[in-house]
Amino acid sequence: MKLRQIEVFHAVYATGSISAAARQLNVSQPAVTSLLRHTEDQLGFALFDRVRGRLVATADAHALFAQAEDIQGQVYRFRETARNIRKGRGTALRVSTLPSLGMELLPRAVTGFLAQREGISIELHTVHHDDMAVKLYERQTDLVICYSLPRETPVASTVLGDAQMCAFYREEDMPEAPSPLPLEHLTDRRYVSTNESGPQGRAIAVEFAARDVSPEVVGASRTFSIAAALAASGLGMTIVDEHTARAMLRPGLAARPLAPAQRYRIHAAYLETSPPARVALDFLDYLREQLAAHNPIL
Repeated sequence: MKLRQIEVFHAVYATGSISAAARQLNVSQPAVTSLLRHTEDQLGFALFDRVRGRLVATADAHALFAQAEDIQGQVYRFRETARNIRKGRGTALRVSTLPSLGMELLPRAVTGFLAQREGISIELHTVHHDDMAVKLYERQTDLVICYSLPRETPVASTVLGDAQMCAFYREEDMPEAPSPLPLEHLTDRRYVSTNESGPQGRAIAVEFAARDVSPEVVGASRTFSIAAALAASGLGMTIVDEHTARAMLRPGLAARPLAPAQRYRIHAAYLETSPPARVALDFLDYLREQLAAHNPIL
């Protein structure tokens, strides 16, 4: 079977009629009917029964549809990749980042970088950790700014800098909190857990266990910004990355680094087969400078 035959079969099966499939494929109904009949003749069995003017998929068609769906998915991804490659030619730089880094660090860096450059545009998108490699492979982005790199994927990377986790809370809940804040200070305190947020959250959980720190867990979130919002509402203190803390700070809220310090590394990832262009390298250098120069959380 040729790809066009699979496409027609998939469209007829999915829509349930010749006319709907023709509209979806932007061809005439006779063309769909002719190609479908040719496909059935070639296969040697019927794909659809004609019952009272309607098409009813046969058992053989049901068996083939799952594979046709996979093929159509691959075709779609191929077209998306080609479209994104074409689109990327007209865009200076496309950057994807994790939601926490997209709240404060990247918007500030993009704004500062573009203020020094004319005729350059940057698209900034957020991406979840599990989708980073897909965004790169499908050429939907040129760079991914992230904490930990995708495992077992052929991407190259460069280190941009280090940052640290911090306690985030209402000032009235800990009015005289020291800086840095010893982890032991959290024992028996109302706490919004971020243990399931990713590598940083798991590292905090390990540190708690090693030091026998037992806060009173009153809530949990896998997203640092939501955990910080819960803390700001008064549910309890939490531990988030310093970039989320900076973005969420306002009068009445406070953040403190931890003791011992809970540090993490920030990377830029890109396809090994598509090394960064000059403008991307310049942006990464600027981002390194911003990370190195930022004032520490008090």
